[in-house]
Amino acid sequence: MIQGRRLTARTVQRVYAIGDVHGRFDLFARLLHLIERDQARRLPVSTMIVLLGNIIDHGPDAARMVRGCRTLSQACDRFVVLKGNHEDMMVEGLRGNPAVYAHWLRSGGTETLLSWGVDPVVADAPATAENMRIAAAAVGQATIDWLAGLPLYCEYDGYLFAHAGIRPGVSLRKQDPEDLLWIADEFLESDAHHGVTIVHGHTTSEKGPVVRPNRIGIDTGAYRTGQLTALGIEDGRTWTLHTDTDVAPPTARDDAIYKAYYEKGVAQALGRQQLHVSGES
Repeated sequence: MIQGRRLTARTVQRVYAIGDVHGRFDLFARLLHLIERDQARRLPVSTMIVLLGNIIDHGPDAARMVRGCRTLSQACDRFVVLKGNHEDMMVEGLRGNPAVYAHWLRSGGTETLLSWGVDPVVADAPATAENMRIAAAAVGQATIDWLAGLPLYCEYDGYLFAHAGIRPGVSLRKQDPEDLLWIADEFLESDAHHGVTIVHGHTTSEKGPVVRPNRIGIDTGAYRTGQLTALGIEDGRTWTLHTDTDVAPPTARDDAIYKAYYEKGVAQALGRQQLHVSGES
């Protein structure tokens, strides 16, 4: 049985889904600023943020992303981080699978280990038992366990959020976790109606979000393009926000907004009423 969350429209009225951050904390801080400004232009309602996975790898600030997101998700259940294929590789590799560990390093994991202060000699070295031990110790068991326990999907009011997508024609309860993390063409090329609109990342579109009748893809290649995208959803309406492709460093205002989320908790930033999960599967 796959792990996920089902939300009710009674407790959450607006959702912002955020695409693959890939260690670009600077873009994440800027996008939170844009969300805060967007919120100010709209009626105040209970709001939730969903990150679609792959918050690590490639970019320089994976450790900062993980520490901040772990704190936020534990402080308030209206900040949800889904598991992506990169988090899955990281956990499997740091738990001692040398083949996965080696593949993870080649897929941006080296940058992630460097962000945790791992010696470059180790961070870009062969997958020996000793190197994996050093890397796992630097990240810490509590962080590895948190990454391992991230949900694979989140449901809300006719939308299903998953990192890569789903296998068409298979019920949610029977989905293979590997598909939610890795699926590509079988999902992307399908015209099937899934019963819900799938909001996903994983497959990069550097030209901008991909909107289809059955899915919306919002991985806009942030670590390469500088464009990190959020999809807003409310009452069946959708809109997008994104950082500029030529992004300046976060301003003091950006840092102050992130500090409000990080230190005071998302409950204060998004509204005090906590979200109630109506079911898990």
